[in-house]
Amino acid sequence: MREGTGGYGAAPATRGAPALNLLRDLIVQRTGVWYDDAKRELLEERVGELMAARGLPSLLDYYYLLRYDPDADAVWRELMDRLAVPETYFWRQPEQFEALANEVVPRHLAAHPGRPLRIWSAACCSGEEPLSIAMALEEKGWFDRLPIEIVGSDASPALVARAQAGLYGDRSLRALSPARRARWFAREGERWRVDPTLHARVRWATANLLDEAEAGPLAAADVVFLRNVLIYFSDDAIRRVARTLAARMPRDGWLFLGASESLMRLATDFTMDEVGSAFAYVRKPAPSVPAEAAAPRLRAAGTPRVERR
Repeated sequence: MREGTGGYGAAPATRGAPALNLLRDLIVQRTGVWYDDAKRELLEERVGELMAARGLPSLLDYYYLLRYDPDADAVWRELMDRLAVPETYFWRQPEQFEALANEVVPRHLAAHPGRPLRIWSAACCSGEEPLSIAMALEEKGWFDRLPIEIVGSDASPALVARAQAGLYGDRSLRALSPARRARWFAREGERWRVDPTLHARVRWATANLLDEAEAGPLAAADVVFLRNVLIYFSDDAIRRVARTLAARMPRDGWLFLGASESLMRLATDFTMDEVGSAFAYVRKPAPSVPAEAAAPRLRAAGTPRVERR
């Protein structure tokens, strides 16, 4: 008997537009990830595997599990691992790492001598991006000149665990020069072990970008790398993330997005700026207050009104 037609080995009944829509809306509300109609089958496939593992017969049962079960947080972590897109590699979009090391860090040091430089690699997958950041800064000698804090986070606990392990396959190293590979990696069986000193430069965390309690403290960074994740988000989720960053980042902070991502089509507090050979987003200048608009506030604060006769 064919799988999915009933009887032994039958697949769970994932089909059902209303239930799938409920689940899709719940996922985008919680994670920001949006599955449009063209990706419905992909969502059904990924969720169906988790349903089968738990013996759930329908999408509605899985929806109720995520929404109301006392163990829902664990179910969500499992789902985040399954929905994650682990496609990344070292030294991806290198012009941004070069702009960080050659332009952003010197400006920060000149403007804030003695203040730590805080860098957040958000949605860092298995850690290639924050480790590339550490490489770029180490190769320029910046760790010897000012305190630097790098945090790499992802919503998937499984991907964060891979980043913490520090072991990578050939595919992750495909964009590295032979010299850089020899400097920062050692062969370990069929994989590559990242240099322990470099790996120790990064602190790892699990954080959902839409969870203010998790993402808010990390967003208080001078530099944020948020690359190749907003392409999966709904417009509303992108606005929510942008509001969190604008509220937490310093006025002279820098936000780096992926090459195929943009905030320009949405109303946010960021504008694009050129830094070195790369582009980044910076906070829009605070609006100036016209003199005639400031006068009433001065009088309200105690400035006496002069009566004309």
